[in-house]
Amino acid sequence: MSKDRYALISVTDKAGVLDFAKGLSQEGFRILSTGGTSDLLKKSGLDVIDVADFTGSPECLDGRVKTLHPKVHAGILADRSNVNHMKSMKEFNFDLIEVVAVNLYDFAGNASGKNMDLEQAIKFIDIGGPTMLRGAAKNFSHVYSVIDPNDYPLVLECIRGERSADTLRKTLAGKVFSHISRYDALIANEFHKSIASTSAEMKNQLGTVSELPTSIDLNLVKKNSLRYGENAHQKAALYGPIGRSEGLIAASIIQGKELSYNNYVDLDAAAAIVADLAPSPACTIIKHTNPCGTAVLESGSSKDLFASALSSDPKCAFGGIVAFNVEVDESAALLLAEIFLECIIAPGFSAAALKILSAKKNLRVMISDVTTKQGRSTERFLRPIAGGYLLQDQDIEKIDSNKWKCLSKISPQKHQLKELEFAMTICRHVKSNAIVIAKEGRSIGIGAGQMSRIDSARIAIEKAKEIGHSPCHSVVASDAFFPFRDTVDYLANAGVSAIVHPGGSLKDQESIDAANEHGIVMMQCEYRHFKH
Repeated sequence: MSKDRYALISVTDKAGVLDFAKGLSQEGFRILSTGGTSDLLKKSGLDVIDVADFTGSPECLDGRVKTLHPKVHAGILADRSNVNHMKSMKEFNFDLIEVVAVNLYDFAGNASGKNMDLEQAIKFIDIGGPTMLRGAAKNFSHVYSVIDPNDYPLVLECIRGERSADTLRKTLAGKVFSHISRYDALIANEFHKSIASTSAEMKNQLGTVSELPTSIDLNLVKKNSLRYGENAHQKAALYGPIGRSEGLIAASIIQGKELSYNNYVDLDAAAAIVADLAPSPACTIIKHTNPCGTAVLESGSSKDLFASALSSDPKCAFGGIVAFNVEVDESAALLLAEIFLECIIAPGFSAAALKILSAKKNLRVMISDVTTKQGRSTERFLRPIAGGYLLQDQDIEKIDSNKWKCLSKISPQKHQLKELEFAMTICRHVKSNAIVIAKEGRSIGIGAGQMSRIDSARIAIEKAKEIGHSPCHSVVASDAFFPFRDTVDYLANAGVSAIVHPGGSLKDQESIDAANEHGIVMMQCEYRHFKH
């Protein structure tokens, strides 16, 4: 065992590596390296030892085996404070390696989410890199494990005695284990996807048949820090998948203040509604995740769409979030600019519209196709609770009145079914207990989040009347059954002509009887649509 100090450098990301290697060399380190990193350092004039020469063992298996050698791993893992370890190092004439600077094959960028066959994806799985880094991180008391090029200057400062080495080595080790954990989770997900395409018989043999996964790898990285959470005293940040940005977090932010936690929550709710209504042109206005106005038009401008949604409840639209699933034109922008709004999101804006909206400096304007993708997410919904998490499928199946059952003596007219579909599509995005009143392609009254369904109905009717909408000949969607006939009586007496609900109450027949007594249509949809 020599008294030389060794640093092993083998990186995919070459940023800063040349200066780092030069700094180590100036401090008396001998540099070990492989492949492209070795070539780069040698071209700069540095004296570099190829790992194959260091170990006396050439690379083999098309480069799959380069650093997997006892001389490398003993040099990394040897505990300098352990007499037996040091005795073995002398006995085998192994040298100590003090710095391991490695970053991994870019599996996220090259394979994850690229719809590759598993046989193609595995080419991008790094074996030697994680193995060396894990060894260095385990032996953090003596070895620097460096995976992030941004940490090169800090390591040099420690080696020069300018800062505490112990603290930095421990910090670097934690970063390594976190990174490798995420890296392995990405790879595991590719295997899970491959298994999902195998035969049911094979799944049964492997014990992988399950409607929900037996474990969950979130595999997220921080994209942005947010100013605060739901309230000013709560910290918050935005996270997304490693190696890719998609959905709402990939939206182009054209202008406006930094987005807040609440903005993201409301934007997600708004985008979900208009995406659900696609391909019909739609606009919705959201307050506290609930729609206060939503409209669809088979023909007309984006101005007409917004005007219709706004007329649903102009007062509550103040300070709202607006989403379109069509391009926003100049005339719509002029109307949007007349009131105070927090955010506008759409798949596009005309140049004239952007110029008009740019006068409102704090207004967030975003472009994203997330507002157009009906059934936009096949991901499941994860929610934290004390001590754990709840996981469920998203409620994204298309609302289809062809699958409904008519419960009343009176059958619905074609236009009523269309209005009922519209109302129920909105209803499943409203906090339960939810009642949505719709008429002529827009919502005119919404009752949300009440402990009693009849209270939600009263709020919806009263809100409609307060704004000047007539409930006569309107339709109603209820996210769950009516426990008693009183809500049906109340809605019918207000002028509602048709109701859709999922049924399931012990007293369903009483509600059906009420509908028949009042001469209104009652439909039963396939599913309940609670949103808690």
